[in-house]
Amino acid sequence: MEQVLRDHRARGLALLAVNIEEDRETVARWARAKTVTSTLLLDPTGSVNRAYRVTGTPTVFVVGRDGRLVAKAVSTMPWTGPEGRAFLQALLAR
Repeated sequence: MEQVLRDHRARGLALLAVNIEEDRETVARWARAKTVTSTLLLDPTGSVNRAYRVTGTPTVFVVGRDGRLVAKAVSTMPWTGPEGRAFLQALLAR
């Protein structure tokens, strides 16, 4: 997802990653090691998961510029593959 963000940030793509398991220091070390540039949110109580009815991880919500949900993917989706890139390019063209 980080590569997808780097490829499309200039066109308006934003990424918010929610961590439901690790503590702040563990997440910070991981983010530094992976050179993460996306926004990271810690959800130790699971309130975000409950609010968005997350049933498995990873879960990706794609939200349009108008704030409406465009797509939801539970499990791994190849966002850097042809299908994922085409989907995001079409979304960003709106």
